[in-house]
Amino acid sequence: MAYDLEEQEQIEQLKAWWRKYGALTLGLLTLVLVVLLGWQSWNWYQGQQASQARGYFEALERANQEGGDDAIPRVLAAMGTLQTEFPDTDYAGRAALLAAQALQKADDLPAAQSILVWLSASKHTALAPIAKIRLAGLFLDQQQYDQALNALQSPAPSFEALFADRRGDVYAAKGEPQKALEQWRLALASLGGNQGLASALQLKIDMLGG
Repeated sequence: MAYDLEEQEQIEQLKAWWRKYGALTLGLLTLVLVVLLGWQSWNWYQGQQASQARGYFEALERANQEGGDDAIPRVLAAMGTLQTEFPDTDYAGRAALLAAQALQKADDLPAAQSILVWLSASKHTALAPIAKIRLAGLFLDQQQYDQALNALQSPAPSFEALFADRRGDVYAAKGEPQKALEQWRLALASLGGNQGLASALQLKIDMLGG
């Protein structure tokens, strides 16, 4: 097929551009495809992880609801799998709180503490403070006051009032009323609009002579 002069010049320009930028263009296209495929694979993997984790969470929840002699072993088995194989899923964090509650009810405090320690140090930033408060409560019930106070260090700003409230409980049980009053007053000042907790805190302060 014959080309006129103008078409030949355009073809030559295209060939020159391709010689100069062709390899780079192919490389960029390949990179884009790799990123897209990688993203799709990651989403698929995350979906699979979540689906499997949900199955173990539901098994743990069912064991807790049904009760029976094998309830606690089933709870521990499901929780162990979630901790080792699916630790970063939301189901693992939620299951930890449920499992710790079931274990505490069954009077297996060491196992409950172990799970709460794991959750408090995990990447589940929304649930870790709750785990610390519950962990402090377990230590308080066992009169392990120093351990309880250690669990209540460096709270997130949104949990300052709850942490201070629990620290006040620990100091009161420890026989240090002035420190207890100090913590409860701090909690009261940090509350914002939570009137229910404010009333409870004021009652504690009044009962302790504050």
